[in-house]
Amino acid sequence: MPPSSSASRPSLLGVFGHPDDESLLADGVLAQHAAAGAASAVVTATWAPDSHRAGELADALDILGAGRPRMLGFTDARIPDSAPGRPRLCDAPLEEVAGLIVEHIRAVRPQVVVTHDAYGQLTGHPDHLRTHQATLLAFHAAGLEHLYPQAGAPWQPDALYAATHPDSGVGELGALLTRVGKKVLRVPDEHVTETVDVSDCMDRKLAAILAHRSEAARERPLPGILSRLPAAERESIIATEYFTLLGRRPAPGGAVLQQSR
Repeated sequence: MPPSSSASRPSLLGVFGHPDDESLLADGVLAQHAAAGAASAVVTATWAPDSHRAGELADALDILGAGRPRMLGFTDARIPDSAPGRPRLCDAPLEEVAGLIVEHIRAVRPQVVVTHDAYGQLTGHPDHLRTHQATLLAFHAAGLEHLYPQAGAPWQPDALYAATHPDSGVGELGALLTRVGKKVLRVPDEHVTETVDVSDCMDRKLAAILAHRSEAARERPLPGILSRLPAAERESIIATEYFTLLGRRPAPGGAVLQQSR
């Protein structure tokens, strides 16, 4: 993930399925980058830009210093009125979703992109999974001038990471999700390539999570679960963020498929 030295933090773009995913999965890293003066932004795949959750997202991004909402406006797979008249994200053509993400990558020109893992995060939400798939495609397509030429001048980020949860890092969070009937999908510890201590920005991290007020007021969503925990237990859950390196910028001199004989 980005270097720990504040002076060398790269620009960062998060691409997530729903408003609140950015705050639950990577808001510590987003806050650290903003504090170091690095540019950061977030693309959100679902919910309409004029919905109440768009306003909550704007408040969270303001806390994190991550700019304005960049919403693709697809319908949440489980909430039909989240974007009236638009297709569900999980039903939209993959190429279409990827093209919209390419447009934002080329506009923001980040060095690092962060998205969901291949499980679609702990609970395997179909919107998370679709966002993961589309972002993988967009990361590679963004640097190729003949793909999505209408989306702007090519830009190839240096690295793509997935926010994830390893076996050893789930802890009490797994039990909390199980109690409300949710899945707990985690990766083997060796899949994690970067572990980031974000305890230095705990106030901003929690404030961004709670900015998603409609989710924090409900029982089953993770913002609501976290809001009801004692402070020490909550902080132990959210003080560390985990990432898996998924891709790098193509570079000369790398490995070859076949060696000369």
